[in-house]
Amino acid sequence: MTVAAAGVIRLAQTDEDIARCHPVMRQLRPHLEASQLVAAVRRQAAQGYRLALREQHGRVVAVAGWRIFDNLMSGRVLYVDDLVSDADARSQGHGAAMFDWLVQRAREAGCRTLELDSGVQRFAAHRFYLRQRMVISSHHFRLSLE
Repeated sequence: MTVAAAGVIRLAQTDEDIARCHPVMRQLRPHLEASQLVAAVRRQAAQGYRLALREQHGRVVAVAGWRIFDNLMSGRVLYVDDLVSDADARSQGHGAAMFDWLVQRAREAGCRTLELDSGVQRFAAHRFYLRQRMVISSHHFRLSLE
């Protein structure tokens, strides 16, 4: 657990913790209904997904979902699936604190890289990632099978 002047970061381990993340997570994943979040996180946890939350004065102000895996291109990777700060609490250091917390988890796990994908329309997020010393290393392609 990380304690900083503006908040506490910890794993969301209980169903209640996971459910409390929904209002912030929904800002990134608007299709995700509150009734779906706990089951989705539990299902993904079986594949290594972890969810962290940052609280300030008892309120969730940022969330991050990630997993650690190995691949031939990067070796051991901490991959960030979800990273979002509450719109009402942006530019207060919550995202940077969460990012730094994830970097520390990656180092502790022996990862060579921390990686994520970001929607092409998310310009503010891209500026944030570049400020965090990330580089744009590839394009992500998708083929819908539905």
